[in-house]
Amino acid sequence: MYFCRLFVMQKIKHFMQKQRKRILLFVVIPLLILTGIFSIRGLDPVETIPEEKKQPVKDLSHILERGVLRATTDYNSTNYFVYRGEPMGFHLELLKLFASHLGVELEVTASNNLEDNLSCLLFEEECDVIALDLTVTRSRSRFVNFTEPHSQTRQVLVQRKPGDWFNMRSSEIEDHLVRSQLDLAGKTIHVQKNAAFISRLNHLMEEIGDTIYLVEREEEVEQLIEMVANGEINYTVADEQLARVNQNYFASIDVRTPLSFYQNLAWAVRPGADELSEAINEWMREFKKTRQFANIYNKYYNNPRSVYIAKSPYNSLRGGNISAYDHYFKQYSEIVGWDWRLIASLAYQESRFNPSAVSWAGAFGVMQLMPGTAQMYNVGPESSVPEHIVAGVSYLNWIESVLENYIEDERERVKFVLASYNVGLGHVLDARRLAEKYGKDPNIWKNNVDYYLLNKSKPKYYLDPVVRYGYARGSEPYHYVYEILERYEHYLNALEG
Repeated sequence: MYFCRLFVMQKIKHFMQKQRKRILLFVVIPLLILTGIFSIRGLDPVETIPEEKKQPVKDLSHILERGVLRATTDYNSTNYFVYRGEPMGFHLELLKLFASHLGVELEVTASNNLEDNLSCLLFEEECDVIALDLTVTRSRSRFVNFTEPHSQTRQVLVQRKPGDWFNMRSSEIEDHLVRSQLDLAGKTIHVQKNAAFISRLNHLMEEIGDTIYLVEREEEVEQLIEMVANGEINYTVADEQLARVNQNYFASIDVRTPLSFYQNLAWAVRPGADELSEAINEWMREFKKTRQFANIYNKYYNNPRSVYIAKSPYNSLRGGNISAYDHYFKQYSEIVGWDWRLIASLAYQESRFNPSAVSWAGAFGVMQLMPGTAQMYNVGPESSVPEHIVAGVSYLNWIESVLENYIEDERERVKFVLASYNVGLGHVLDARRLAEKYGKDPNIWKNNVDYYLLNKSKPKYYLDPVVRYGYARGSEPYHYVYEILERYEHYLNALEG
C-alpha cells in the first residue's frame, strides 16, 4: 500500500513542480529552445530565466558530496528497457559504469519527451546529465554542453517495401522505393515532435527547392517505425543505428536512404557544469577505446538475438511484462500492501523467476523459501508457483507486522523487511541493537543499521553482548536490499502499476 501511495504522490509532486516552473519560465521556453527559435532570434535561454530564480550550477563536487549521479534517458529497444526482469540498455550500462568510475550511486529517470528531459536538466535541475542519442547541433549547443560523442549516426528515411516484396527481384523492389532525396518532393513524412529530424527536413526542402509535408507526432520514433511497417503511414525518419535494429523486427521496412551526413551523438550537461563535463569527456574518450565498450555496443546494435528479445512478452517495450508470474505478484501483493513491482524485484533477486531454483542452503522456488519457513505456510518444493508466492508474501507480511512495532516510517521499514527476508529477522534486530549501542539511529537503514549488519561477520560485533543471534555473513543482505530497491526503481520507470 505504501509504495502505491508513494509512487502516485511522487508523480503528482513532479507534475506540480513542473507546472509551476513552466509558468515561471513563461511556459513556452522549452518549446522555443527545441524548435531553434532561441538561436534564430539571438536569445539565450539562461538569460531568459529571472535573476531571482537562478541557482548555482550543480557540478561534479556537488554530485560527489551527494553520492548520487542523477541521469535521464529515454525508452527504446537499445537505450533503456526491462527484459525478463533485468533492466538493460546501451545508455543504462554506460551510466552504471560511469557512476562506478565516480564512486557514486546512480538514479535514472526516463522519458521519451525530449522537452521533459531538457526541462529536467535545465530548469528543474532534478538530473545531472541527459544520457541518450542526442544529436549534436549548433542550436542545441547554445543551451546545453555536449560531452565527448559516444557514437555517430546519420538520419535515414524509413519506408515500406511493396506488399509482395518477398516475391519480387531486388531491382523490382528498388523501383518502388525512394532513393533520391529529390523524390521526397510532395511526400508526407511523419516525425516525432521536437526531434532534430525536423530541422534537417526543413533544410532539405531548401536544398531540393520543393515542399515536403511534415506531420509532427506525439509517438516516439520506434512507434512511428512500426506504423510504417503496418502501413498506417508511408514515411518517417530515424537515426540509422536505431533504424537498422528495427529492421530486424520488421522485415518489410527499408532504411537505406540517407537524409543527412553522419552526425555525432552525445550526452549533455547543463552550462557551467564544467567539472562534470570534463569528467565525462575524459572517461568517455578512454572507455570508447576498450573491448568492453565494443561488446556493449554490439550487444545492443549488432545482436542477432535482438529480434527474439524485442518480441518477447517479457520485454517492457512490447510485452509490458516482467515475468510469467506478474498476475500472481499483482494479486497477492495485497497481502502485505506493497507495490507488486517491488515483490517482483525481490523474486527476481531470489530466483530470476525460476520455479525450479534450489539454493545451496536448500531454499527453493520462485520466492526461495527455506524449508522451515515453507513448512509454516504449508508449502513444499512440489507446491505450485502461486502457492509459493502466497507463502513468500505472507512471510513478508509477518516480518512487516513485527517491525512496525519498532519502525514507524514505512519507507524505512521496507528495507529492514527485505534484509530480514534474506538473512533472518534476528540478525536485523541484532544490527539495530548494535546501531543503538554505537550512537546510530536504529530506525534508519542507510549509514546506520546497514553498517552493523554488513560488519556482523567481524568478532567485534557478533561477539558483542547485545548480539543474540551471533555471526552473520552481512555483505549478502546488505547488497540484497540495495539491489532490490534499485531494480524496483527501474520497474517503476518502465512498467505501469
